[in-house]
Amino acid sequence: MHQPTPPSAPGGPPSWDRDELPERLLGRTPRGPAGGGARPPLPDQGRRPAPRPEGLPPVHTALICVALPGLAISTREGQLTGRGLEGFYRAGRRLLSRCQVRVAGREPLVVQARMTAADEARFVGTLRVSPQGGPDPDVVVERTRGADGTERITLHSSAPRPLRLPVEVSLGTDLADLGAIAAGVTAPELPASVHDSGLRWSGPPGASTVTADPPPSDALASAGLLRWDLDLPPGGSAVLELRVRLDGSGPMRAVGRSATNPLAPARARGDDPRVGPLLAAGVEDLQALLVRDPAHPTDTHLAAGAPWRCGLAPADALAAARMTLPLGTGLAAGTLRTLARTQRADGLLPGPRRDAGAHLPPACTGTEATLLFPVLLAEARRWGLPEAETAELLPAAERCLTWLRTTAGSGTYLPDPQPDGPVRCETQAHAHRAALLGADLLDACGRPGAEPLREWARGLRAAFREEFWTDDLGGGRPTAARLPNRRPVTHLGASAVHLLDTGLLGGGELATGLLDRVQTEHLARLLGGPALDSGWGLRGLGTKEPGYNPFGHRGGAVRVHESALAVAGLAAAGYEKEAGSLLKGVLSAAEAFGYRLPEMYAGEQRADGSAPVPHPAACRPAATAAAAGVLLLTTLVGIRPDAPARTVTLRPVHSAPLGEIGLSGLRVAGEPFSVRVSRLGLAMVEEAGDGLQLGV
Repeated sequence: MHQPTPPSAPGGPPSWDRDELPERLLGRTPRGPAGGGARPPLPDQGRRPAPRPEGLPPVHTALICVALPGLAISTREGQLTGRGLEGFYRAGRRLLSRCQVRVAGREPLVVQARMTAADEARFVGTLRVSPQGGPDPDVVVERTRGADGTERITLHSSAPRPLRLPVEVSLGTDLADLGAIAAGVTAPELPASVHDSGLRWSGPPGASTVTADPPPSDALASAGLLRWDLDLPPGGSAVLELRVRLDGSGPMRAVGRSATNPLAPARARGDDPRVGPLLAAGVEDLQALLVRDPAHPTDTHLAAGAPWRCGLAPADALAAARMTLPLGTGLAAGTLRTLARTQRADGLLPGPRRDAGAHLPPACTGTEATLLFPVLLAEARRWGLPEAETAELLPAAERCLTWLRTTAGSGTYLPDPQPDGPVRCETQAHAHRAALLGADLLDACGRPGAEPLREWARGLRAAFREEFWTDDLGGGRPTAARLPNRRPVTHLGASAVHLLDTGLLGGGELATGLLDRVQTEHLARLLGGPALDSGWGLRGLGTKEPGYNPFGHRGGAVRVHESALAVAGLAAAGYEKEAGSLLKGVLSAAEAFGYRLPEMYAGEQRADGSAPVPHPAACRPAATAAAAGVLLLTTLVGIRPDAPARTVTLRPVHSAPLGEIGLSGLRVAGEPFSVRVSRLGLAMVEEAGDGLQLGV
C-alpha cells in the first residue's frame, strides 16, 4: 500500500501534492496535502461556505517571488487586491492579501511588470498630475516587491514645479492558509488595529503586522488605510517602505541567501547566448526553493515547487538533488539525511500516490524515492561526497536495498505496492539502477550484499528484454506495464526515458541498461519522432495514443524533468541527433518563459512563429525543472567523475548542437571545476582540484 509523505517540517510551508491536480480539476475531493488526511477548512466564523471553484486558481500569468519560507504572488497589474492567490505568505500563511496604492486619488497605470530575481518583482506605473502637462506622464510610481515581505514604493517626479502628492496604501488580510485558498475555502478580511507605524491583524492562526518607513501621517484602522503627504521637488523622488511580519518572528532569512547555501554559483557561456541565462535562472530558482530542516538546521533540501508544493516531496527532492550534483554534494547530503529520518523500519521511504495518466492506476512515489536513495548516495560519492558522510548515510541506503530485495522476493520483477497493481516499466528501470549502483556502493564501502543484487538485476534484465517489449511494424516499443493477468499495456509515453537513465559507476562508466542495443535504438527513434517530440520538449504521451491531452500532466504535456533525462540518456547512448533536437526545443521554451521553466507546459506542436503554451496550474519555479537546466548543460560537456579514484572522464556531445560552450564554478571532488567544449565537440578542462586526473 502507498504511504503518505511525512508532515511538513514544523514551521515550514504546507506541501500540496501537485501530482494530485487532476482530481481537483475534475471537481473530486482531493486526497489532501502530503502528510495524509484532508486539510481542515478554516473556521467558518458563522458565514456560509464559499462556492468551490472549478480548479486551482490559475498561476500561469502570476509573478511568483520565492525565497522559502516566503512567497509573494502578484498579477501583472501590481496591486494586491486579495483575489485568488495574491498576497505575501510566510510558511504557507497569507500575512497580507491586499496592498493597493493610490496617488492623488488615482491608481497608477502599470506599464511594466517583470521578475528582477527569483525573489523579487518590479512594477512600473505612471500618472499624469500636472493640469497642463499634455499626454505625457510626469510621475512614475515604481514598486519593488520581495518574497521576504518587503515592498518599496518609489515616486519619481518629472513635473516642472514642486508637487505635494497625497499617497494612500489600503491594506488587508485574512491570514488564510495557502492550501485552503487553493481548495476554494475563502475567509473575510480581519479587522485591523493601529500598531506602531502601521497596522496589525490577529485571528485564530496568529497575527501579522505591516510597518511603514517613514511612518504615515494618518492611519485609519477601520478602513485599513495608511496615508502620507509627500513633497516632490522638480526631478525629485520619495520612497516608502512597507514590511510585513509574522508576530513573534524576526526578519525572514532565506536559506538560498545564507552562507550555508549548498549550491555552487556556476556560470555558463557559449556561442548560444541562451546558455548563460538558463543556468543562472536555474541556480537562482533552486536557491529560492531551498528549505532548512528546523530540527537539523545544517540539513537543507529542495521544496518541489511554488506555489503548490512548498514542502518535502521525497521523490522530487531526490531527483532534483541528483541533477544538481555538478553544483556540489552538499544538497544531496542534506536531502539524504532529511529523508533517512523519515524512513520506516522496513526501509521504505514515505511518499504519496501520483497520478499515472489515463492508462494506469496511480503510482506510489514512496517506491520511487526508496529506489532513488541509494542511487543518489552512490553517485554523490563519485562526485566527491566525503567518505565520513557516505558512511553515515550507508545504513539507510542498505535498508532501501534490503526493502528492494525483500519486496521482489523470489520474483523477477519489483511488484507494485498496491494489491493487484500492475508491474510498471518505469519501476523496473528504477529498481534495476538501484540494484547495480547499490551493489557498487556496497562493494566500495566493504559491505556485504552486492552479489545478490547483481544476480537479481541480471535476471530482471534477461526477462525484461523478452517480456517488456511489444513488437510492431515500426520495430517495437517498450511495454509500459503488465497487468496482473499478464496483459501488456502498450501506450507510448515519456516514462520510457527512465530506461536510458542507467546511472554512474566507477571510472566514468555507466551501468548496463535494461534494453539491448537494438531495443535502445528503436526507443531513441521513438523519443525523437513527431509523436513524442513536440518541438518544445518531450510529450508525456504520444499524440496517437488514446487519452492524449496536450495539457495532461501525464497525458501529453511536456514535463521538463523527463525531457532533460531523455536528452542525457540519448546523448549517453550515442543518439546525438535526437538528443540535440529535444535540447534545442527545451532551450527555446526556456527563452519564451524568461528562463524560469515551469514544471510542465502544453505539448502543442511547435510551428513557425508559435510559442510554448503554459499550463495554468503548473508550479513555477519547480525544483526538477530548474535542476533540469543544470543537467541539460552538463550533458553537453559529459562530466563523469570518480572522486574516490581522483579521476574525471569527459564524454562531450561531439556534434556540439549549441556550438562552443563553457561551464565554470562547478564542483568535482569538493573543489572548483571548469570545462569547455569546442565547436568540434572537443572537451578541455580549464580548472580542477589538485591531483584530479583526466580519465581515459
